[in-house]
Amino acid sequence: MSLAEKTRPAEKPRATGRERKRQREPRITDEHGRRIRVWELALRYLLLLGVLALTIGPFLWQLSTSLKGPTEDIFSSPPKFLPSDPTLHNYERVADTIPVWDYALNSLKVAAANVVTNCVGAGLAGYALARLRYRGRRVATLVFILTMLVPVEGIIIAQFTTMRELGLNNTLVGVLLPGCVSALNVLLMRNAFLNLPYEIEEAAFVDGANVWQRFCRIALPAVKGTLAVVAIFAFMGAWDDFLWPLIVLSDPSRFTLTIGLNYLHGTFANDERLVAAGTIIAVAPLIILFACLQRYFFRGVGEGAVKG
Repeated sequence: MSLAEKTRPAEKPRATGRERKRQREPRITDEHGRRIRVWELALRYLLLLGVLALTIGPFLWQLSTSLKGPTEDIFSSPPKFLPSDPTLHNYERVADTIPVWDYALNSLKVAAANVVTNCVGAGLAGYALARLRYRGRRVATLVFILTMLVPVEGIIIAQFTTMRELGLNNTLVGVLLPGCVSALNVLLMRNAFLNLPYEIEEAAFVDGANVWQRFCRIALPAVKGTLAVVAIFAFMGAWDDFLWPLIVLSDPSRFTLTIGLNYLHGTFANDERLVAAGTIIAVAPLIILFACLQRYFFRGVGEGAVKG
């Protein structure tokens, strides 16, 4: 055998027609590099479209109904999502029927205060549970977890009695106070602080930083995403709350938006266009808030994930 034959690399076996066809096909993989079959991918997209229709469909139907004129049939078969003659007159009628903007202002006051109290209170409590060393820390964490298991309906009478004894009945402060710090938000902040490396705060401690400085300058800026999650949850909880403001408030001038819109259902139950317009007015601030904070929201879900 010649030297050239010895040094010549071995020829690879020719690929069959089926293997060449498989190599030419586009390879679809998941985040772990595993191949996904076409029918599996199609099934995933069908499930996503089904979930999207269930979640977005009712909102689109309400939006379409609110834009339809009085002569257009809203119960046509098959249903029509696009109004033939869109109008904003239904929103004007809502403002003429009830003081919707005064109710929205009351809800905004409660929701904004709820965001501030939850961000501050949950941040402080979460940092204390995650970073400070003291006796009974595990018991305190367990108490917050057990608090989430208690249904609101089981303690609502005690809450009402407490607000009445404090003289806060029929006030916006009475609406705010029971939910000013949520146990879920405290646990979210605790888990976010637990994910921070201890070495960063140890370096700040060596440099002479006290607890407040480490909390305000190091820990809190590092969990801005979780703070956005807490802010969204707090705003949504206060804005959408119906039962507790209905029990506490009796003066119509202090009604929140959810209670005020109830008049549309009771007095004008047959006018679905009016009810749909009021629903869109109530949902619009939540959509705007989430659109502004969605980048921080998805990052904060990972920061505040449950840590085993």
